[in-house]
Amino acid sequence: MMATTGGRARCPLHGPQRSDQPAALGSLSPVTAPAPVTAPRADHPRAIVVLVSGSGTNLQALIDAAADPAYGVRICAVGADRDDIEGLARARRAGIPTFVCRVKDFLTRADWDVALTARVGAYEPELVVLAGFMKLTGPAFLERFAGRTVNTHPALSPSFPGTRGPQDALDYGVKVSGCTLFLVDEGVDSGPVIAQTAVPVEQDDTAESLHERIKTAERALLVDTVGRMVRDGFTVSNRKVSIP
Repeated sequence: MMATTGGRARCPLHGPQRSDQPAALGSLSPVTAPAPVTAPRADHPRAIVVLVSGSGTNLQALIDAAADPAYGVRICAVGADRDDIEGLARARRAGIPTFVCRVKDFLTRADWDVALTARVGAYEPELVVLAGFMKLTGPAFLERFAGRTVNTHPALSPSFPGTRGPQDALDYGVKVSGCTLFLVDEGVDSGPVIAQTAVPVEQDDTAESLHERIKTAERALLVDTVGRMVRDGFTVSNRKVSIP
């Protein structure tokens, strides 16, 4: 649940473009009249960086998919905000470079954001995937990676943002929940929707049982959509994300 930045946003594979997102973390009004942003089709495997905070099941799904050259994606690094987590272990077992950037190692959150931006930027990724990364990125990160950072949410956005998506869906009494893949902006689970998958709510569901079924759908959605975004390119215009 992270945060395109406003003012100037970088095109996924080319130069800066205008963004229709707010310019600072949840504080400024949207920029008007954005120009479409387009990522061209890839003719060879393109690099992505994956950021994790926990067990890394979504990361593992991407690792497994990237083992097939036809997938067209190369995970060039995995970063984390915590030491000694299974997500990092998964990456190391797969021979993928890793790094850790902890908030507590910096005087301010802004300093951490700048450092994280530099660590990710060193790999020059075409796409950044937040796979269970439990920190909100800030203005520096969003300025650098606007329009090419993706995240998942265990609900059908814009409904039920935040960390309690499955529980909030149950409390509201919905009959269908699901998962959302979106482009990260300054808000909480508020960026342009890339893709969604519906998951029926069963009569006897708990938050845990519903969330487990959502996570299964989420992994499939993430692998399929990230692969298509990298292989085929994508366009963002007025919050509408299109993949050829």
